[in-house]
Amino acid sequence: MKILLTGSSGQLGQGLLPRVQKIGQVWAPLRSEFDLSHPEGLRSRIREFAPDLIVNAGAYTAVDRAEDEVDLCMRVNAEAPRVLAEESSRLGVAMIHYSTDYVFDGKKAEPYTEQDGPNPLNVYGESKLKGEQAVLQTNEKSYVLRTSWVFDPAFGNNFYRTMMRLFREKTEISVVDDQFGRPTSVQFLVDQTIGLIKMGGNDCNQAPPDLGGLYHLAEMDRMSWADFASWILRDEKSDDFICASINKVPSDEYSTQAERPRNSILCCDKWMKDVGDMQGDQ
Repeated sequence: MKILLTGSSGQLGQGLLPRVQKIGQVWAPLRSEFDLSHPEGLRSRIREFAPDLIVNAGAYTAVDRAEDEVDLCMRVNAEAPRVLAEESSRLGVAMIHYSTDYVFDGKKAEPYTEQDGPNPLNVYGESKLKGEQAVLQTNEKSYVLRTSWVFDPAFGNNFYRTMMRLFREKTEISVVDDQFGRPTSVQFLVDQTIGLIKMGGNDCNQAPPDLGGLYHLAEMDRMSWADFASWILRDEKSDDFICASINKVPSDEYSTQAERPRNSILCCDKWMKDVGDMQGDQ
């Protein structure tokens, strides 16, 4: 099986790379040879490699900066996925694409299901919505996995690692307590992705056709950013932490360029019902 993996130097991509390499022949190009910010230039490279599966882990993820870099964000998150979907559809192969809870406006009181209408509050969320719509409309063998609050304790720029640094630098920190979501580890996403690929006997092209489409995929229970910070502090228990307290504060006390949804909790019942718990190399 020939697999094209985009974004292999990013947080999710670097977790996926060693696992997909156990499944087949993987091409994980660097940005210099496969630049998502120049979508039309990707076509010839895809046709040359002729993959049996495309896993698109590449994305523009700078939520605040996206408000100033609208065109770049849209090219990477909306136009590039459309090209990948068109080329994978032309080849007749599956595509796995990752999206975000930020496609929602956070005004719903309950967890969001796949049937709820998106209404992004910021450029990043809008770009990801356009990308997932392009993928779903273009490739009938596509899987769009919406996830939330992704973190890797050992790699990347994420909330978990920021808290780890602050716990070593400050005796007291303040964290927003009125935005709610479900933190999701890279390891969890990787495990579930590998399980999805293996649904068809190491080839998700052979999986039942009704399994494709849009899914919500998140790991931990509902919590606020402040709750998540407290969880990290308890879980790590490092001897060099000097932080003694976490102050819970409202979003209004922090000015960010991009507005965030207050509730972006994802209901993952559809994933569990249709795909099941596919942890590890099963």
